[in-house]
Order: sequence, then C-alpha cells, then structure tokens
Amino acid sequence: MHQYRLLDEEYNRILEFKRDLHMHPELSGEEFETTRKIRTFLETLPDFRILPLETETGTGVVAQIRGTEAPAQDFSEIMLRADIDALPRDEEYESPWKSVNPGVMHSCGHDFHTASLLGAALLLQRARTDGRLHRTVDLVFQPAEEGARGALMMIKAGLFDLIHPDACFGMHNWPSVSSGRIVCHEGALMSGKRNFEITIHGVGGHGSMPHLCTDTIVCAAAVVQSLQTVVSRNTDPLDSVLLTINMIEGGSPINLIVDKIQLLGTVRSLSDQALDHAISRIETIVRGTAAAYECRDEIMWTPRIPTVWNSPEMTVRAKKCAESTGYTVTDAVPSLASEDFACYREHVPSFFYWVGSTPEGEEPQDLHKSGFHTDDSMLRCAADLYMASAMGS
Repeated sequence: MHQYRLLDEEYNRILEFKRDLHMHPELSGEEFETTRKIRTFLETLPDFRILPLETETGTGVVAQIRGTEAPAQDFSEIMLRADIDALPRDEEYESPWKSVNPGVMHSCGHDFHTASLLGAALLLQRARTDGRLHRTVDLVFQPAEEGARGALMMIKAGLFDLIHPDACFGMHNWPSVSSGRIVCHEGALMSGKRNFEITIHGVGGHGSMPHLCTDTIVCAAAVVQSLQTVVSRNTDPLDSVLLTINMIEGGSPINLIVDKIQLLGTVRSLSDQALDHAISRIETIVRGTAAAYECRDEIMWTPRIPTVWNSPEMTVRAKKCAESTGYTVTDAVPSLASEDFACYREHVPSFFYWVGSTPEGEEPQDLHKSGFHTDDSMLRCAADLYMASAMGS
C-alpha cells in the first residue's frame, strides 16, 4: 500500500484551483483558459513534462512523469484521465465561486475531476522525488467529453503514438452515491450510445390543399410513434435499451405544409449487441415509414461511443487500489448515461470508477442540473484514488 496522501497545503491548492475553474467554466472545444491553467500548474512540478499533442480544437493537455529505474512488477506505464469541459446552463446553486460566465456552468463536475488529477500530480511528484515511483504515469486532461468527441479527437491526434500505457483509469463523481464511497463495478457500468438526426423531406404547399403535398409533420409523427417499438417490441426485455427523441424542429405558424422536418434523438444500451440491433431497427423503421408516407428520409449518425465496461481482471486490480485509500468500496447499479472514456478501452485495458459526491443527509443534485454541486472534501478521495491506481495496491 502506498503511503502518499494530500497534505493540507496540497489539498488547499487543488481546492482553490477547482473553485477557480468552477467560476470560469468553458464549453466543449473552447477550454482555452482551462488548458492554460492546467499547463501552468503542471509546469511548477519539475519531473513532469507536457507532451506535444495538438488536438483540432487546440485544447486539452497530456503530461508525463517517468518512474525511477527500478521496474514495476506488473504495469510499466499507467494512464490517468480527467475531463475538463463544462455545459451550457445557467447556475442556480449559490456559492462564492458561482459561475461568472452567463449560460455556462460545471454542472457535471469536470472541474472536480481536473482538480483531483492535479492533486494526484502533486502526490506523484513527491513519490518521484522520494525514489518510490517505479512506473511512468501519463496524465490526460481531455476536452469535449460532453460533445462525445474529445476522446476520439485525442486518439486521432496521436495520443497513443505519444504514450504507451499498459492500463488506463478514469473516474466520475456520482451524486447518487454518498461521499466517502468508491464504486467498483465489474462489467457494463455506463451505456454505449449513438446520437442521430433524422430529416424527413416532403413536398410543401398550402394547408388548404393537402392532396397536392406530402406532409412531413404527419410522417414525422408516425416515425416517432413507430420508433417506440425498437424498445418495446424489438429488444429482449432483459436487455437495457433506451431510445429518446429529444427534439422536433420544423413547421410554420401560417397555413403552410412544410417540406422538411428534423428529429434529434439518442439510442443507448449497456449491451453492444443490443445497441447494434437497435441501430439497425431505427434505420429500417425510418426508411419504411418515410416511404409509406411518400416522403424521403436522411439519417446522420454521430460517432459511436462504446459501453463503459470494466473487465474482471481490471476490476480485481481496481478494487485493491480503491481499498488502499481507506475509503469505503462499494457497488452500484449501472447507468444509461454515457462516457467517452469508453473509447480508450479499444486501445488499452481500462477501468472506470464512480466517486460519491453528495454529503450524508443532503439531497443529491443530479448531473447536468442547474443546482448541481460537489462535496469538495472528496477531492482528497479522488486524488488518492488516482494515485493508488497509478502506484498499484
């Protein structure tokens, strides 16, 4: 068991950093000041070097600290990842460090993740100075998680040409789990997903002459209704599949039948096979329904985000690391929320933790809500957990 824990001055330093990020949140792909602040922090640690990864947005940071000559017994290089972006919401939770950027807030706690990983950087620096860091550790501060493109963007930019980890660890604060608890779940923890945009094309005209038109609104309504059968009639009831139409856009306030309607939606599952089947059924249903209403359809898909899946082997290791922190290790029910951390699993064995972020007795504030906030005393837990995952149990 490693013996490194945050000193009070180290905790206060990352707490101040977290609160500064919270006051100055930046949206996905626009994390320019956040990136600068992370780099500036890491440049104060002499054994870290910032690696030259240029993403298409110019945001995000990859840093590395090399171990001493004594080789690790198992993994020689470990990757630790945190996300850094915020969401387009007005913050309603009152605090001295409330967001000063109108319409933008850290309502998913990525500021918490970033500060925690910087806390781990302080611990790793101490271990390296003491000659007790026996493996190389890569710190990945990833942009644009909320847009489900940041991980793929970093991979495309050559992340795994720069670093060659044997294992990767990430985490997310989890409001439904009480502070002081770490969730280590084997198997599917968070869903795979694909978002989609359906466009229905028809023939517009005057509302008084529908026989001369092909009505896209009627067709779109039929598409929405028919897609509900993907879950209710095309999916094994023992599988978890979710299909939601989030937005319908189109129409006219005057007597017109419009020639285009757009639908935005998402499909998710804890099973990669069930997700494959659902995607196939969506395409078949949209195509067939549009044809039945004499309309033309288009479907645009976002890149697929895989399931966050923790292997039995990585779960055994992660539990030992979590137990070494002294916090309570527990399990929890998986979620149909998604996380693009899953994209790294296709390149390196990975494990994803949840860290409880709601104090005992307080009503949880769900992720992405305008009243969301974290229990910042758990920065110690999260930093310790990153450190334990880097050092081994």
